[in-house]
Amino acid sequence: MENLTPDERFEQLKLNLPPAPAPLGVYKPCLVDGKYLYLSGHGPVQDDKSLIIGRIGSDLTQEEGKLAALQVGLTMLSTIKSNIGSLNKVKRVIKVLGMVNCTPEFEKHPFIINGCSELFAKVWGEENGIGVRSAVGFGSLPDNIPVEIEALFELS
Repeated sequence: MENLTPDERFEQLKLNLPPAPAPLGVYKPCLVDGKYLYLSGHGPVQDDKSLIIGRIGSDLTQEEGKLAALQVGLTMLSTIKSNIGSLNKVKRVIKVLGMVNCTPEFEKHPFIINGCSELFAKVWGEENGIGVRSAVGFGSLPDNIPVEIEALFELS
C-alpha cells in the first residue's frame, strides 16, 4: 500500500464513511487556514447518523471504546472529504487530541484513542499518518458519547 494515495488506501480498508455531521452549536466543523486544516471535536457518528453512546468502564468495554474511537476517525474522514473533496489533499497528521468519557478508575485512555490513530496511520501511512497526540479522560462528554477527538492536519 506504499505507493497508493490516501483515498486509494482508504478504499482498500473496505470501511464505510458515515455522513459528515452538521454542527450542533456555534462553531465550524472544519477550518482551513493557509496550509493547515483544523477539525473541531467529532463524536462517533454511525451510518444511520445516530451516535454511539456510553461511558467506558461502566457502559462500554475498553474494546468497544476503541471501536468508538475508530468510528470517530471515520466521521472525521467524512468531514474532510465533504469539505475539501479528497483525503489526498491532506499531507500529514500534525496533532490529535482524544477525550475519553470514562469512569474515574479507568486508565487506558491511549488504548482507546489508538482506534482513531491506527486508522489515520493506515490512510496516510506511518510517516504522515502519525502525529503528536494527547489522550485524556473526562467525567462526561456531550450526549454521553464515549469519545470526542479533534485534530490538526497539514494540507498538500
